[in-house]
Amino acid sequence: MTAKTIDLNADLGESFGHYTMGNDSAMLDIVTSANVACGFHGGDPEVMAETFRIAREKGVSVGSHPGFPDLWGFGRRVMPFTPAQIERIVAYQMGAAQALATYSGHRMTYMKTHGALGNLTERDPAVAEAIVNAVKAVDPNLPIMAIALSHLDRIGRERGLTVFSEIFADRAYTEDGHLVSRKEPGAVLHDADFAAARAVRMVQAGAIETISGKMLPTRIDTICVHGDNAESVDVARKVRAGFEAAGITLRPLT
Repeated sequence: MTAKTIDLNADLGESFGHYTMGNDSAMLDIVTSANVACGFHGGDPEVMAETFRIAREKGVSVGSHPGFPDLWGFGRRVMPFTPAQIERIVAYQMGAAQALATYSGHRMTYMKTHGALGNLTERDPAVAEAIVNAVKAVDPNLPIMAIALSHLDRIGRERGLTVFSEIFADRAYTEDGHLVSRKEPGAVLHDADFAAARAVRMVQAGAIETISGKMLPTRIDTICVHGDNAESVDVARKVRAGFEAAGITLRPLT
């Protein structure tokens, strides 16, 4: 959307057992929506339930955040699943998230794919179709959060789902509007002031800003700050402050 209203989301609930990932408590004071890991790339029943509980108390919307079953690689490695298998691993994780959100007194607002699975939806329409199939089978009224300009963004709308188009505050973009691979230098933005200023420019323009500074028009409903970087809290805090200073209202997804 080009109106001066935006949702600020983060990938949270990614700790597992004794292993802590990120600073969820601090991030939940800043963001308006939380994408909660469902146990495959991160998260476990205890972490999920606690994340949903805190999000409810702080008025933060929540979505399931399914990924590949890859704890070792944090869901950021492509795994050789067929589209039909992807449907089922997404449906499985959505079910776990819905159950634990309900258990914690919260409710699911959307679904967003994680890491390598999400990145595939930019370039592989078969994967995007599989994601849509899973959502329509589990809950056809549940919106999806999709990377702006991706196949999932397009196919979700074509097949009648509500789609929240997402851009990233802390990721660089190629000239065709795709996320720069994490294997490339400069893919992740660590300068909080630069990330915040760029986020404001993108929301005000209704466009993705590429590495060269080119602006690619797109719908924007929400902007993500990753929760697992050392700079995550600082970036999120400055992005939020930048929006507020620019008169852009932050509002959770509904």
